Order: sequence, then structure tokens, then C-alpha cells
Amino acid sequence: MPWAALLVVLDGGVVSPPPPAIVESELVYDRAPFRSAHASTIAETRDGLVAAWFGGTQEGQPDVGIWVSRRERRRWSPPVEAANGLQPDGTRHPCWNPVLFQPSNGPLLLFYKVGPSPRAWWGLVRTSADGGRTWAAARRLPDGILGPIRAKPLELPGGELIAGSSTEHAGWVAHLERFASPSGGWTGEALSSARSWTRSADLNDPEEFGAIQPTILLHSPKRWQLLCRSRQGVITEVWTEDGGATWGRMSATPLPNPSAGIDALRLADGRFLLVYNPTTSGREKLAMAVSADGRAWRPAVALEDAPGEYSYPAVIQARDGLVHVTYTWKRQRIKHVVVDPRRIVTGGFFPRTVRRRTARREAARR
Repeated sequence: MPWAALLVVLDGGVVSPPPPAIVESELVYDRAPFRSAHASTIAETRDGLVAAWFGGTQEGQPDVGIWVSRRERRRWSPPVEAANGLQPDGTRHPCWNPVLFQPSNGPLLLFYKVGPSPRAWWGLVRTSADGGRTWAAARRLPDGILGPIRAKPLELPGGELIAGSSTEHAGWVAHLERFASPSGGWTGEALSSARSWTRSADLNDPEEFGAIQPTILLHSPKRWQLLCRSRQGVITEVWTEDGGATWGRMSATPLPNPSAGIDALRLADGRFLLVYNPTTSGREKLAMAVSADGRAWRPAVALEDAPGEYSYPAVIQARDGLVHVTYTWKRQRIKHVVVDPRRIVTGGFFPRTVRRRTARREAARR
């Protein structure tokens, strides 16, 4: 759709042109054999972009499966179900929170969860050697390992995978999981082996912060930052200065959070980019913020600000430097937005109330 035909309604009902940083915006599909969609994920393969999400009658219903679409030649393929929760005894559980990841040297990975609820789900993984067209059989992850719980994992220079994860059966508790195959391969056998995985200690006290769904920012080989969704109306953070051997205490950031999923990354130019709902309640606003140090965040791009739910963003930077975001669009479809990070102008395109609230919190923090 040409941008001249699009408008964005911002604070106070003022109508403005779309942010210049947004270079493309589209729905991944128009029609699908499911009514509801949520929790998308995106990855870039050698053949192009791949997106996945869970879809079905409604979140938590047994018919909810994992659906995949590939973007080739600037068009998304029709959604195809890549996984479901059918059990050997004939019962069926809903699927949850898919996470796609393309290792530097290996097949495309699809992590996801199956179970009656987030308090009782388990982790599985499938691999694809052809960019998401076909998938190997599902492999269950080892006991105690859930895999990346919602946001993408990161691959370290030595080939080790680090994934933000969390549990909900005893309060909301975040932790980190690490995968390092003894054979060095990304095989289903290695991914399902307990020898390949380690798990950190809990990273928060749920009585202080109920925190889940970490997204990881690497500041240096040893200095990592995890940002989490929380129940306390803010995004929380926890840091390690020694590559995950030890962690500091979880604390609040100045960023609001309405208990909704977030995602972040380090751009090729060194800045950090966050996609989140910039409010303490509701999911009508979805936006980007940028930071030079992971602590002081500046408003950058408004993605949505209209009635409806826009949530659970996933973000990657492609080889060509463009940033790709997918997110839930009104619980009916998945939206894909392309942003040119060179065009991001901080401080613009945010509702004034959000700018004032962020400024007050940063002043109090100082």
C-alpha cells in the first residue's frame, strides 16, 4: 500500500503522516483457516523471511496450532500449520509462543510450547533444512528446559545459544537457558539431549517483581542485559558482567509495561532498539524506543495507536540493515512492518503523555 494513502492518528486526535522510518507495512495474510492469531516470531533464512505464530479458535483452546508463512519475492505464502498439540493417546493440547531462529550454520529452528496452560506446558523443537517449507519431526526438550519462551535467542561467537526463558507455576520467574551441542551440530538429537542444555538460577524474586519472557541485549562478550515483561507496570532489567556466571538483582526500568510481551535487539550501528507497548495498561499503543546504553531510552517510532490490540512484537535486523517487526493485529492477524533504522529520529511520533511520563521517570532515576 502506498504511504501516501496511510495516516497515523496520534495524541489529541492530530493526524500526521506515517513516521518516515517506516518503509513498508502489511498484513501477513488476508484469509486463514483459523479465527484468532497471536504471539508471532520472525527469522531471516538464506531464502528470505519466515514468520510463525499460534492460531486457532482462541488462545488456550485445543485446536490452537503453530502456523508458518514464508516471504519470498515480497509476498507472504498462505499460512501452513507446522505443529499442533495432538498427543499419542488422541487428546490434543493447545500450542503456545513459537520462536523461530536461524543459526549461522544449521537448519532453521522452531521452538514452541504445548500444554493445557503456561503453568503446565513443555517445550518442543522442530528443524527445517529448506527455510521453513518442510519440518522434521518434533523433539521434546529435556525436562526442566522450555527453550526461548517468547523472544528470540542469540548465538554467541563460539556457536553457543543463549535463550531467555521463564516459568509461571510458582509465580512469574525468569531464567536463562544455554544450548551447546557436544557434537557442534544443530540436530534434533542434540536439541533434545539433556547434555546439551544448562539452566541458570532464577533471576528474580516473584514477590518483588513478577517477570517473564526475557529478551537479551549483548553489550559486550561478557556484559549482557535482560529486559522482561512484568506484573508491576514496568519493564524490568537484570544484568550480568561475566557472561551469565553471576547476575545482579532485578530492578525496574523507567519504561512502562502493561504486562505485555516485548522484544529488543542491538542494531548493527551499536544502538539498542526496543519494541513494546508504552503504557501501564492496555495494548492499543505499540512503539519503538532506542538507546545508546540500554538504560536511557528515547521514543523513536509509533507503530500503532488506535482502538484494538497490538501486541507481542518480534524484531530482527536483516542482512540488508532493515529492521523487520511482526506483531499481533487485533488478535485476528499478524502484521509485518519494515523500518529503516537510519531514518529513526528520537523524540518524535510518540504521544505526548508517554513522552512526559518517560521524562519524569528518567529524572527520578537520576
